[in-house]
Amino acid sequence: MKPLINTDFIKTPQILKTTAFALISITFFYLGKHWSNSGHQQLLFFSTPQNSISISPNNDKSFNITSLIHPNQSDHPPTEQAINPTPPSIYPPPDESPLSDPNRTFGIIDSDGKMTDDFEVGEFDPDIAENWGNETEIESASANFKVRVRKYELCPGSMREYIPCLDNVEAIKRLKLTEKGERFERHCPEKGKGLNCLVPPPKGYRQPIPWPRSRDEVWYSNVPHTRLADDKGGQNWISKEKEKFKFPGGGTQFIHGADKYLDQIAQMVPDITFGHHTRMILDVGCGVASFGAYLLSRNVMTMSIAPKDVHENQIQFALERGVPAMVAAFATHRLLYPSQAFELIHCSRCRINWTRDDGILLLEVNRMLRAGGYFAWAAQPVYKHEHVLEEQWAEMLNLTTHLCWELVKKEGYIAIWKKPLNNNCYLSRDTGAIPPLCDPDDDPDNVWYVDLKACISRLPENGYGANVPTWPSRLHTPPDRLQSIQYESYIARKELLKAENKFWSETIAGYVRAWHWKKFKLRNVMDMKAGFGGFAAALIDQGFDCWVLNVVPVSGSNTLPVLYDRGLLGVMHDWYHSELSD
Repeated sequence: MKPLINTDFIKTPQILKTTAFALISITFFYLGKHWSNSGHQQLLFFSTPQNSISISPNNDKSFNITSLIHPNQSDHPPTEQAINPTPPSIYPPPDESPLSDPNRTFGIIDSDGKMTDDFEVGEFDPDIAENWGNETEIESASANFKVRVRKYELCPGSMREYIPCLDNVEAIKRLKLTEKGERFERHCPEKGKGLNCLVPPPKGYRQPIPWPRSRDEVWYSNVPHTRLADDKGGQNWISKEKEKFKFPGGGTQFIHGADKYLDQIAQMVPDITFGHHTRMILDVGCGVASFGAYLLSRNVMTMSIAPKDVHENQIQFALERGVPAMVAAFATHRLLYPSQAFELIHCSRCRINWTRDDGILLLEVNRMLRAGGYFAWAAQPVYKHEHVLEEQWAEMLNLTTHLCWELVKKEGYIAIWKKPLNNNCYLSRDTGAIPPLCDPDDDPDNVWYVDLKACISRLPENGYGANVPTWPSRLHTPPDRLQSIQYESYIARKELLKAENKFWSETIAGYVRAWHWKKFKLRNVMDMKAGFGGFAAALIDQGFDCWVLNVVPVSGSNTLPVLYDRGLLGVMHDWYHSELSD
C-alpha cells in the first residue's frame, strides 16, 4: 500500500519557496505592528470631501484632530467615534501670527531683505493687455478684504517714443542758452509733473527679430521712421525693403562695411587687438550703431551713444537691432561713465567740435579714456586739404599735444592718438600750461550732474586702472580699483566680489535648469542694481548671447570703475529721481 502523503512532493522547490515567502510575510507583519506600538507617530487617513476619519488599524486609540480640519469644511461637529476629548492633541494649535509660515512664497522684499505682505493686490484680468481702456480705478472685493488699485491710462499715440527727461518741452523752452547742446541733456519734470500714463508701443508692433538676425534686419513697424533711410541710404547705413529695415553695415566713413573698417584700424595699430587688449569701446555719434554691432563678433562691448535729434532717435534702431546703446550728448555735463572706462573711443563724422572752449569736450574724452588707450577720429579735417579744414586739423594737433597724446598713425580717413600711461608728461609741462591739471581733490568718477571741467583728469599714482588683464581673464580677476571705491568694507572686498560671483553663478545655473532661461532668447538686459556685476558675469559664463546694461544707483557705492575693469558695461542712474525711465 502506498502512503497517503508523498514526502518527495513536500521537498519540491515550489513548496519550499511558498513556505519561505509566507514565513517572511508573517515576520514583517509582527515587526511592523511592534514598531507602530512603540510610541512612533501613527498614520491618520482622512478624505477631504467627507467628514469621516478612519484610524490606522494598527492602533485602537483615538485623537483630537479638529485642528487639522479646515473650518470651512463642515459646520457640524465631528462624531464621538472620531474624537476622544480626554487625550491631548498630537498636533500643536496653529499659530495665527502672519510670520508663522517659514516658507512664505508671496510678498515683497523690503530694504532689509525681509519678506513682507504690506502691499495691495488687485485681481488679474487676462484681457487687460489686449483691451486696455482708460478707466482710472479697478475694485476687487472678497469676504475678508477689499482693495482699490489705480489704473494708469494710455499716453497719446504721439508719445510712443517719449522719454521724460529728454522730451520735457517746458523745461527746454526755459533754457537761457542752447548753443552748447543744452537741449539734448537731461531736464526731468518737476515733482508732481511726471509721466502718469503708459507709453504705448508703435502701432503694429511685432515680436522683435531675434539676435543675430536682428543685426542685419528689423521690423519697420517697430521703429517706423524713414528719415534716416532717406538721408543716409546712399552711405550704406540703412534701407527699407517691404516690411523691414535692412542694415548693410556701412557708415559715412566706411561705406564698404564696418568689418573692413575695423580691419583697417587693427592693421594701423596692431596693439589694439580687438577682443583681447581692447574690450570696452565708446562710439560717439553712432548712427544706427553698425560699428558696435560688428565689434560684438570680436568679443568687444561697445557703448554706442548719440543725442535724440532730428534723426528720429537713432538709438532706437540700435536697441531694436540688439546692440548696446544709450541716448547721450557731449554738451555741458560729464557723461555718466567712470574715468578710465574705455580702451578706445571712436568718432566717425560725429560732428563734434572737439577744440571749442579750450578743448573741454576732448578733455571729457580724456577722462573716460583708459591710461594707454586710443582715440580714433575719422573726419574730413584728417584727409581733406581745404583751408578751413586744414586749420581745424592744426587746432586738433595743438590740443592733443597739450594733452600729451601721441599721434600713433594717420592713414586715409583715420587718425589715431594714444593717451599716456601716467602723469609724467603732464607734470613736465611749463608752468601755466593750458589745459591745466585738475585739482588733486577732483574725483574723476563723480559724474552725476557734474559740469564739464576744462582740466586734465589726473591718473592714479598707484597705476590703478592702467594694468587690467586681457579679456576674458579680466572678467573674474578682482581689479585694483576695487580698493579705491568708497565701500563699507575694505579688507574683505575681494571676498565680497567672489561671493557675489558665486551667488549669481549658482542662481543663474538654477534658472537655466529649472526655468529653461535659454529658451527665452534674452538679448537686451538691464540689471537695476548691479553691484560688482556678478549677474552679468554669470550670464556670460552660462553662454547667454545677450548684453547687460549694469545700472549703479547714485544712492549706493560707485562701483562703475570695477564694472568697466571687468569688461562690463555700466551707467549711473537715480531710481528715486522725479522720473525713472529715461
